[in-house]
Amino acid sequence: MIKKIVGTSLVLLAVSPSLFAKEGMFTPEQLPIISSDLQATGLKISPESLSSLTSFPMGAVVDLQGCSASFVSEQGLVVTNHHCARGSVQFNSTADNNYLENGFLAKNQQAELPAAPGTHILVTTDFSDVTAEVLNGAEGLTGKARYDVIEANQKAIIAQCEQDEGHRCRVPSFFSGLEYKLIKQLEIKDVRIAYSPADSVGKYGGDIDNWIWPRHTGDFAFYRAYVSKDGKSAEYSKDNVPFTPPHHLKVSAKPLVEGDFVMAAGYPGSTSRYTRSTSVEYVFSWLYPTYVDMVSSWIELIEKTAPKGSDARVKYEASLAGLNNFLKNTEGQLAGAKRVGLENRRLEREAALTQWLNGSSTRTSMKAAIAELDLLLEQRASVSRQQFWYQNAKRSALLSTAITLYKNAIEQEKPDAERDFGFQSRDLDRLQQQMLRLDRRFDADVDKAVWLSFINLYMSRPDSEKVDAFDNALLKIGSSSLTLGDRLDDFYVKTRLTDVDQRLALLKASKKELEDSNDPFIKMAVALYATDKQIEDELETLEGKSLELEPEYMKAIIAWQASQGKIAYPDANSTLRVTYGKILGGSPKDGLIYEPFTRVEGIVEKDTGNAPFNSPKKQLSLIADKDYGSYADPLLKTVPVNFLTDLDSTGGNSGSATLNSNAELIGLLFDGTFESVNSDWDFDPKTTRTIHVDTRYMLWVMEHVDGAVNLINEMEIVR
Repeated sequence: MIKKIVGTSLVLLAVSPSLFAKEGMFTPEQLPIISSDLQATGLKISPESLSSLTSFPMGAVVDLQGCSASFVSEQGLVVTNHHCARGSVQFNSTADNNYLENGFLAKNQQAELPAAPGTHILVTTDFSDVTAEVLNGAEGLTGKARYDVIEANQKAIIAQCEQDEGHRCRVPSFFSGLEYKLIKQLEIKDVRIAYSPADSVGKYGGDIDNWIWPRHTGDFAFYRAYVSKDGKSAEYSKDNVPFTPPHHLKVSAKPLVEGDFVMAAGYPGSTSRYTRSTSVEYVFSWLYPTYVDMVSSWIELIEKTAPKGSDARVKYEASLAGLNNFLKNTEGQLAGAKRVGLENRRLEREAALTQWLNGSSTRTSMKAAIAELDLLLEQRASVSRQQFWYQNAKRSALLSTAITLYKNAIEQEKPDAERDFGFQSRDLDRLQQQMLRLDRRFDADVDKAVWLSFINLYMSRPDSEKVDAFDNALLKIGSSSLTLGDRLDDFYVKTRLTDVDQRLALLKASKKELEDSNDPFIKMAVALYATDKQIEDELETLEGKSLELEPEYMKAIIAWQASQGKIAYPDANSTLRVTYGKILGGSPKDGLIYEPFTRVEGIVEKDTGNAPFNSPKKQLSLIADKDYGSYADPLLKTVPVNFLTDLDSTGGNSGSATLNSNAELIGLLFDGTFESVNSDWDFDPKTTRTIHVDTRYMLWVMEHVDGAVNLINEMEIVR
């Protein structure tokens, strides 16, 4: 049962719904507050029904830890984006049996393949406010002392919650530490791939079309959730049975038109709508431009070292897709910030907030806290910049593995409640899956080339950005008469971390056993630990100060916006959010018109026969014959592929259920337009548009192109 939100949320109840804007990634419990606008926009079901994370329809939406998904049958069938399941497809692929290229369809449940290690589905079973419990004992504390108390309280709450076996619990903060919620979720560990179309459908247009409209991408795939015969969470077993979800969505094949009501429910990762100008200046003047140069070179290096058609390229396909997506997103962030004058807009907002604060003597404490926060943010930016190249100089998959193993050994010597997050008993399964995953996502030549590149970047930096422990470790690598590249060869020749059994065994090794190891990567991890711990403590001290000051800043923001008749929604934090609006085209700049729908004929127009514009021949033939089955739109006279909405979304929303006014599935959210990327920082209603794959295209491909009729038959299709 959802407990009524207290504290800050009470302020929001007094706001007039008639003044709400469409902007906002709302928590479900906020939706009854804006019920009038939801209904005026077109929602037909009760707004109150959306407020419960465990009732329909929110109870059908699940967390894929980085993506979103939803149940669409009583047999545990889960639909998400192709790019969200692609890592699992890649994990099962080789150069000789490439499911990325050919697609994968299990004609029955027995033929379904295990997803990549660590792929879990989280189903929410309870939700409550635990702000008082988390902040208990933190009053009057600052710095690391405050950080440690809050973290200890979170761990205690989580430990109590997870006494219910098979469940995963977390305590995220909302409004930058002003509120804390306990989220309890059933952790489904046995996840299998049921169907994923070939890249020529699911990734049609590839990185060229990424963040671009018009789009013609069939970005959908299906997992299935399995549990033990008694319905409990269980590791993979042939004896497991499909999970029966408490709720699942009906899949709509009904017509859609521009102006129709839509909403999306999913788990957006993070936004920075309330970030102060000090941090905005650092990110857009230094961090993002640095990332663009760095990631561009990184991509080129992987493509050169892992040529197309090689097994190494298959292993790095998921990494390349992620890097290309990040690069284009970052470029869009920079372009968007320049277009809207982000830094000036943030300064103007801060000036208006300051003017409001000056309007009452009761706001003096908030004003003082904000001034102190700005100084803290300058300090954090300075530390981040100083440490940037050192942190990237450790970018070897094997060094990262060694660092994890050594820290795990140290943390295992502590009582479980005192261990760092990520290294408690509850995390053992995740650590084991991490060790297992490496085999299908690692190639020694590629890893060494990437590592060498980042070390060279680090070595080019001024001494003030160097770290003695790392420099000393580099000096000990091989003979000084050899080039650094040749010396690094010694690491890869002598290490045993490429052996999965060795990695798993070392998860049980003691601190002393690892310190006595002759493995070169482990020796480097040991040498760097003290320095990394010092850096970690410094960052936690800064975070503790932030946890004291940022809630005061958010109190000011919430009260200020309420005085203007606006609702404050928390920045995205990978918890369930709902955004709503309409199917809507747009005109992001002069002379450029975006229609709301694309059609299958657009696939033919783009097709070159070469990736990423290489639609399957069967699909091209069906389009030429106008063989649309029952999925043609009555107005478009063809099958729609993707559609645009004005929904507010960000990374992590991928795979979110796009619902109509009756909470029926009409699509899957999978991307945004290039012009809207900067909405992570500054929402612009003129340019913000989100891209969805239409369920009618999904069903048409399933039935007519790939023959996935077995899956269609188990879903409830509404027409």
